[in-house]
Amino acid sequence: MEPHQSLESLARELADLPRSLGPVRLIGIDGHAGSGKSTFAGRLAAALGGAPVLHLDDVASHEELFGWEERLRSRVLEPLAAGRPAHWAPYDWAERRLGPERVLEPAPVLLMEGVGAGRRALRPHLARLLWMETPRAQSWLRGRARDGRELSDFWDGWERAERAHFSSDPSRPFAQTLVRQSGTGYEWSCETGATAGNPASVTEGDGLPRA
Repeated sequence: MEPHQSLESLARELADLPRSLGPVRLIGIDGHAGSGKSTFAGRLAAALGGAPVLHLDDVASHEELFGWEERLRSRVLEPLAAGRPAHWAPYDWAERRLGPERVLEPAPVLLMEGVGAGRRALRPHLARLLWMETPRAQSWLRGRARDGRELSDFWDGWERAERAHFSSDPSRPFAQTLVRQSGTGYEWSCETGATAGNPASVTEGDGLPRA
């Protein structure tokens, strides 16, 4: 399908989707660590008029890089599904402990970005899954350069964990929208065959905080 470049048009499309989590349209933004998910989510949130963004790095921890599913479900997804604010404590990666509690209101559109946002257990709650189409090697190289030598050991462990995660629970085949960075910003295209139970026929491309 022909790529599009207007984030405003993508925002309108997302805002018109059926609700997927109580009163919320939950939009997942997945991709490899370093692929630009956080930056894209911020720009898309602005195009949506200030939609809230849930960073999965705030839900994960050093001990549970991908084992945060139950905490996300009980503290965030279940309250929002019932139309109630979610009360949760983000993880402080520097202090290695949970930080002050935050409140997340059940907004019309909520962006959830992070490695694993399109995992199997979350897809039934998503109104749309977006995948950042940045090759894995390029993403990891950019992430390592961003975080510096002091986090080299963390990245070694992260890369092993991410490979294992996507090997057992891939997201990209189920993404309805593929997002690519371009010289003018972003391009996106729809994979009309991708649904929660019917992945698109696409080829797999080759997460540390704020991936």
